Amino acid sequence: MNDEFSCQEMIEVVTNYLDDALPPDERQRFERHLSYCAGCGTYVDQMRETIRQTSMVPREESLPPALREEIVAQFRTWKRD
Repeated sequence: MNDEFSCQEMIEVVTNYLDDALPPDERQRFERHLSYCAGCGTYVDQMRETIRQTSMVPREESLPPALREEIVAQFRTWKRD
């Protein structure tokens, strides 16, 4: 077994890492990879920020029904350029 994580493996287990759900040996391998791979370090930072930002969004149940419908209607009519 290779002792190093590839970048693809990092992507596959990043949520387990952030949830502190990796076994200690895998966590060490993950962090060793982060120590020399700037791209994966940036990816982990972006994931942390995404989690932080989305945790500040109110849950659907707390939105007034009219606002919820307005948001859903906006998404239905949204078109990519």
